Amino acid sequence: MTTANAYLNSLISLYTPSSTYFDAARGHRSAIQTRLDNEFGVKEMFETGSLKHGTGVWLYSDADYIVCLKGERPTATTALTKVKADLADRFKSTVVKVRTPAVVCDFNGAKETVEVVPAYQADSGYWIPDPKGGGWMRTHPKDHNTYVNTANKKHDGAAKKLARLAKVWKYKRSVPVSSCYLEMRAAKYANGRSNWWMSVDLHGFLAYLLDINLASMNDPTGLGSRFNAYSSDGNRDDALSKLTRAVDRAAKAEQYDLDDKDDSAVAQLKLLFNQ
Repeated sequence: MTTANAYLNSLISLYTPSSTYFDAARGHRSAIQTRLDNEFGVKEMFETGSLKHGTGVWLYSDADYIVCLKGERPTATTALTKVKADLADRFKSTVVKVRTPAVVCDFNGAKETVEVVPAYQADSGYWIPDPKGGGWMRTHPKDHNTYVNTANKKHDGAAKKLARLAKVWKYKRSVPVSSCYLEMRAAKYANGRSNWWMSVDLHGFLAYLLDINLASMNDPTGLGSRFNAYSSDGNRDDALSKLTRAVDRAAKAEQYDLDDKDDSAVAQLKLLFNQ
């Protein structure tokens, strides 16, 4: 018989990428950087997102990079268009597309996907394309990584475990919500908890997201722009509908777990994560 917490830990383990999972995608970094440096000039290129934070999801997460370009900052649309065109010209057999804030390169039939976020240096942090409002938004990815790592020191790494579970739910249930938003919300939630029980706090976290209607989040470092959960009103409605269903299932799983009805608790969790 499997308990709810044992099942959740097994799910975390299943969807944790191996240490070599991103190696093939990482192998394209040098060619990307060389091409963009020749065309635009590159100040720096570094890993970001789940690849850097250690919250990637097996089969779903990509290798994410921020590329800080030299020169005057154009419009965000222009930057994305030019980077896409340049990389498409370099990698002619690869599908290259824009998925704001990134240019996505689907190497090897999308088995080695690399997301390249064009950026420009700000007085602090970086300007990157804004997925929701267009234009540019300020971000501090290196500080965000430090914030997640600091929050993760509580409760035996609860912040990253919760972030990964939230992302598994997002991918398995096709929820149109930002992975970065889920990760930063999970880190803040875990950091604010004095006690931790996975099935209880999974429900608590999802219920909190529903209670605030996936409201935009102030940068917890106090440095950058707000984190938006979705890119359009249509995505918002879809995400909230799926979140409502998830909260109901997580609430049932929590209660069954507290009542020592392990099979029923796990059954609800399998519905929640579409397993």
